[in-house]
Parts: sequence; C-alpha cells; structure tokens
Amino acid sequence: MFKKLSSLMIVGILVISTLLSGCGAKASNADSNSEKKGSNKKPKVGFIYIGPIGDGGWSYAHNEGRLYLEKELGVETIYKESVPENQEVEKVMRDMIDQGATIIFATSLGYMDHVINVAKEYPNVKFFHCSGQKTAENVSTYFGRMYEARYLSGIVAGLKTKSDKIGYVAAYSIPEVVRGINAFTLGVQSVNPDAKVAVRWTHTWYDPAKEKEAAKALIDEGADVIAQHQDTAGPQQAAEEMGKFSIGYNSDMKDKAPKAYMTAPMWNWGPFYVEQVKSVMDGSFKSQNYWPGLESGIIKLAPLTENAPKEAQAKVDEMQKKIIDGSYKVFTGPIKDQDGKLRVQKGQVPSDKELLSMDWFVEGVEGKIEK
Repeated sequence: MFKKLSSLMIVGILVISTLLSGCGAKASNADSNSEKKGSNKKPKVGFIYIGPIGDGGWSYAHNEGRLYLEKELGVETIYKESVPENQEVEKVMRDMIDQGATIIFATSLGYMDHVINVAKEYPNVKFFHCSGQKTAENVSTYFGRMYEARYLSGIVAGLKTKSDKIGYVAAYSIPEVVRGINAFTLGVQSVNPDAKVAVRWTHTWYDPAKEKEAAKALIDEGADVIAQHQDTAGPQQAAEEMGKFSIGYNSDMKDKAPKAYMTAPMWNWGPFYVEQVKSVMDGSFKSQNYWPGLESGIIKLAPLTENAPKEAQAKVDEMQKKIIDGSYKVFTGPIKDQDGKLRVQKGQVPSDKELLSMDWFVEGVEGKIEK
C-alpha cells in the first residue's frame, strides 16, 4: 500500500459508514430532507486511488471492491487512479461531484486533510477516507486490523523456513507497518521460536524495482522466505527468481510468482462498500471510525498454495477461529521488545490507542525503526 505517506501516528485508522444518495449534481444544493429520509434513487459513487489499478496490490484491491459494488447494487461508479497526495486530489473530488457523485471513497492516507477541506464545501456529499483519523459530520474513516491476518501468515512462514531467517520488505516505519511486522513475527515465533525476521525499508509504497532489490538483498543475507508490506509483487518475483518462498500482501498474488508464493494477508473491500453505500441510500449513515478485524471479512488470509507446508493449514485454522471468536488476541502479553524490555505484561493486551501508535519492535525482529 502506499496510502499513507506519513508520520508515526497513523492513528485512528478505522471507520466507516457511507455516503449520500442521489441528491443532485452538487450536493450542496440538494434537498436536506431527502438526505435524512434516505432515497431509492441510486447514487453515483466516486473512487480515488493513489496507484494504478493494475498494481496487483492496494489500489487493485480497492478497485475490486468498486466492481463488486457495481455488480451487487447496480450503482454507477467513476474512478481516478494514480492521484497524488496533494492539491490535485481536491480537484479530482470536485470534478467527481460536478459529474454527479454524491459518495466518494478516498483510498489513501495522504488524502486526509484534502478530504476534510472538500467535505466542508459539500455538506450533503458523503466522504469515506481509508486509513485516516479525521472525521466530520459527512466524513467517515475506515480500515481493518490487518495485523490479525499478518499473524496468521507468520505461522505459515515460521513453519516453512529452514534457515530460521525470514526477510520482510517494508515501506515506511509508521505504526501500521511496525504493528504488522510485530504481529507477523509473533506468528512466526508461535510455531518456530528460533526464527528471526529481518526488516529492510524501501521508503516507498510503490516501486517494483526497489522492492525487488530489497528482497534480493535479504535473500543474500540468508532469508529463505520473503514477506512484504508493499504494493507490488516485486518481492514475490524476487523470491521466485532466487528459488525461495514468499508471503504476499493486499491481494492473492499466486499468479505473480506461482513457484514461490504461499499465501497473503489480503483486503476484501466489496461487501463493506456495499454496506456503506446502502447506509447512505437508506438514510442511516452516521460519521464514524471503522476498524474491524477478521470477523468482518474485510481482511482475510488468502488460500494457502501447494508451496505452503502441509501442517500450516490446521494451525492457521485453529488460530483464525480463536481470533475471530475473541478467545485469542494477537498482542496478548507477555511481550518483550528487541532490548528485552517487557512491553506487555502477562495476560494483558495493548489498547487500540497503543496499537495505533506502536513504535517498537518485538523480540525476534532484526532491524531498526527509523525515527
């Protein structure tokens, strides 16, 4: 993903609800009574992506959700890909509203302030911002507890590695990425306490060549399994080219590196988009932050391929059931950091606030968080 270009408080990621229905070309001129009561008129829905929809990753997953929405509700959608996180996104939103869009999904962290700016101009348009933390009366935010699926993928990697060294290609040292690395490592060590996870930063969400280069460097250092928090299949392809194995991200990447790929923590936005658009149509929309886990279906672990160890499926199924029913929390203590300091007491679980600002690595991670 690349959606967040930012600081170490990627906080508040979570959310959601929906956006208005067909209230006219400029929502600011729409009848407020029809908004309150809901409308049977099908809205036009706009989607804004930071990358190309063919990236096989973050933008691809959101676009699959858009297509699902069209199929399920029969609504008209419009989209714009490769929109930078600057003033240009405001122009794109205004253009979409001029075209009749009354619901807009802005799918990158760096769009946050721009969404708030435009939302003030169009109070009857509903905005959904992915991975941000700022809301307004007509703005919701949404994300998912992807760290839960990363924990499960760590189980697969931990059972597969023979060298006990797993490489992790990561974009930026922001809390979301750090949290994911930690959850993955905890999953690895739940089945293989001797294994280590080596991290290499790329400082980009989307750069296939750079991601591939980072993966190859980790393999040269002894990693025989590669995982990633990136938006392309570059790390998967590097693993395949060098005869190693891999864990993808964002979508099922089995076709990108069939000889290496084992599974991937992935997004399933379609049902969520349907739910939110329905809420706008029936007048039940309420601004909120939305941060669900595996139980929601928004996040999941892609089917394991034949490259995954045979014993992995049973263990993944066991832990997935426990996470979904709430009998197990990924960050249940005791958990120590890299320096051996006890960060989470035995039997305790970090609060959402602590998870959303996580800035330390668990024991077993090799690499440093860049400040």
